[in-house]
Amino acid sequence: MHLIPQKFFVCSGSSFSRISGLNAFDVALMKAGICEQNLVAVSSVIPVGAVQTEPEKIPMGAVTHCVLAQMRGTGGEKIAAGIAYAFRKDGRGGYVAEGHLHGSRDALRKDLELKMAEMARMREIELEDVNYVLEDGTVPDGEHGCCLAALVFTEYA
Repeated sequence: MHLIPQKFFVCSGSSFSRISGLNAFDVALMKAGICEQNLVAVSSVIPVGAVQTEPEKIPMGAVTHCVLAQMRGTGGEKIAAGIAYAFRKDGRGGYVAEGHLHGSRDALRKDLELKMAEMARMREIELEDVNYVLEDGTVPDGEHGCCLAALVFTEYA
């Protein structure tokens, strides 16, 4: 049995918590709209024919495949997480790169640009315009933080 996603959406969120990094992660998932799912991390291939949709409500507890980037940090740290994604120019699907770092949104975008360029170079293909979903923030003193971004697959053939 092959599960081939027909649709996907992208989302992101960030949060801070005085309690723990897990609680910051949980609220970031809430802000992204994917906190009630059982997330399963997958690698970075967008299938041929898959189309991007608006974020959708997924039933509570559903096993949900996604490419997930997350970065956690503590007081005073600058954190960033994000994804880049693009379709191939030849129409044969696309790719997703995830990234996370202690640093700025600009540094993360540069990292993702390099990753996408390398993915194309290694495959000897050209990509359409690359899209970015980035979150960053500076964690307040005495708190924990989390930034995340995801490409969530839905509707399987």
